[in-house]
Amino acid sequence: MGIKHIIWDWNGTLLDDLWLSIKAINIVLKRYSLPKITEEKYLDIFTFPVVDYYELLGFDFNKHPFKVVGTEFIEEYTRFQKKPQLHHGARELMSEISNRGITQSLLSAARKKMLDTLMDHHNLLDYFTNVIGQNDHYAYGKTEAGREWVNELHYNAPEVLFVGDTIHDLDVANEIGADCVLLSHGHTSLKRLKKTGALVFTNFDSLQKWLIKKLDFS
Repeated sequence: MGIKHIIWDWNGTLLDDLWLSIKAINIVLKRYSLPKITEEKYLDIFTFPVVDYYELLGFDFNKHPFKVVGTEFIEEYTRFQKKPQLHHGARELMSEISNRGITQSLLSAARKKMLDTLMDHHNLLDYFTNVIGQNDHYAYGKTEAGREWVNELHYNAPEVLFVGDTIHDLDVANEIGADCVLLSHGHTSLKRLKKTGALVFTNFDSLQKWLIKKLDFS
């Protein structure tokens, strides 16, 4: 049974925004007199739901509610949201997939309004049959949205491949019954991703070689 549909994660997977996520959260951390976070530390602790990640950063929600500091992060991120570029090779691989007649969609824990803005900015809408985001910006997760989307697709779950960059992406794929591969150029360290037992690629070049070979033999 071959791959007939690919679901992409957005932040970290297609979009190279690790630097902006660190920049934005450090602005908020400084505001609350909390220690700045390094890239290494970020990659080791970032998790879903992000409320757990904020606790690891040292926020005391009894003093400063998560919805307040979470909104402050989004405000800082949004100021520069059009600065991050797609990862090298991302657009080329999506084009190759489209040319082969395989449909694609995007599933993100980001707010739908922000996704729509960025899809237009990066000229990506033609690649996707659907762009699925959330109703708010608190990034509690996307499992339910993923389950609903797979139920709408006219494919069996094993015919769907999920491509992400976090352990949460793997969890979502497992919940919806899809195969999953992970990229380590996003928001989770290579070490953490490898511990999951999932197939992990370091960049789009290696992912493309594997995926095209798989499609050629399906």
